[in-house]
Amino acid sequence: MELTTTALFLFSTFYGGVPSDVKNSERAALPAASSAVAHVVDQPLTLEEYIRDYFRDTPVMAEIAKCESRFRHLGKNGKVLRGELTAEDTGVMQINTFFHEDTATVLGLDLHTLDGNLAYAKWLYKKEGTAPWYSSAKCWQKSDVLAKAIIKTTSN
Repeated sequence: MELTTTALFLFSTFYGGVPSDVKNSERAALPAASSAVAHVVDQPLTLEEYIRDYFRDTPVMAEIAKCESRFRHLGKNGKVLRGELTAEDTGVMQINTFFHEDTATVLGLDLHTLDGNLAYAKWLYKKEGTAPWYSSAKCWQKSDVLAKAIIKTTSN
């Protein structure tokens, strides 16, 4: 609507006055333009930033994602990432579809989508803690990020 109104005003500048239906509309009372120029920089979140934000209350889960998939949900082929040792391990959180797909389906989650994979991981963590990711514990247990998060929460 704003683009149409702007085009109409520009058109009317060269070819006469503003049509009466536009002149009388609510859009005719536009606020004065600001002299400041805003520079918008397109900085989309990286998948790592998205995951760290998603698990901001449980930073260990972000570290697990880092260790399990290096914050990747899709492989080089564009398909959902599969485990290197076990092909049933799926997505950024490497959820094993053999053991968890039926439960995820009952919960209305699709382990093959990023949101479904993350939501199921959050649900599984609440139910079982970090036990389902024990095989990668050597990687995530000694994380600097976890140490900083623990220090931050205990010092508050």
